Amino acid sequence: MRVLVLLLLALPLAACGGGDDQAEGQQELTVLAAASLTDAYEELAATFTEQTGAEVTFSFGSSTDLAEQAADGAPGDVLATADEASMQVAEDAGVAGEVTTFATNVLVIVTPPENPAGIEGLDDLTGSTWVRCADEVPCGRVALAVLEAGGVTSEPASLEEDVRATLDKVISGEADAGLVYATDAVAAGDAVETVEIPGAEEQTTSYFTTPLSQSEDAGLAAEWVELVTSEEGQEILVDAGFTLP
Repeated sequence: MRVLVLLLLALPLAACGGGDDQAEGQQELTVLAAASLTDAYEELAATFTEQTGAEVTFSFGSSTDLAEQAADGAPGDVLATADEASMQVAEDAGVAGEVTTFATNVLVIVTPPENPAGIEGLDDLTGSTWVRCADEVPCGRVALAVLEAGGVTSEPASLEEDVRATLDKVISGEADAGLVYATDAVAAGDAVETVEIPGAEEQTTSYFTTPLSQSEDAGLAAEWVELVTSEEGQEILVDAGFTLP
């Protein structure tokens, strides 16, 4: 009899515990986002958690890779890409909801502090050790367009998987220069020097976001997109170096 009473007492506790776990699961948001959004999105996450109580988990990387993962049904609530072509992959797979353009960005040159190689423009890349993103990712496609417009035929020392990997090569001193977004230069602070590229604004990068059909909490996903496109969210993006569409 004593054992039976203990079991009966334990059952409500177990049931309550399962309910707590489920509730916690409903308050988690997974965002797949372009690497160049890292700093701004982490700040937005703090605001989102304060407003909703939900925890935000990020998967940052190449827009192309993330869009392909989403298209294959990878878990996630929201997708944010640094180009329209990557977002189209998700749309073609039928996993994208309403797509919103929420920010823009431009390419710049970054060098190590004090610019030891004396890089003052695209022409100075020739003869130096410089890096850029791979051709198949958005920052690589933009770099190709900017280099072509500038008449640069010099080959990079390496092609990196995303813009943050490109930035890291410069910060670590492995490269004399790198082509990254203006926002990445802002995020790096004193770790790099920034050289603006005349005419780069003609190759502006646009950012797109959408809730994903595989989201387990469509309402929460919609709230994230609403924050990103709100006045408060847009101010955070501008402070990070983005421009508005």
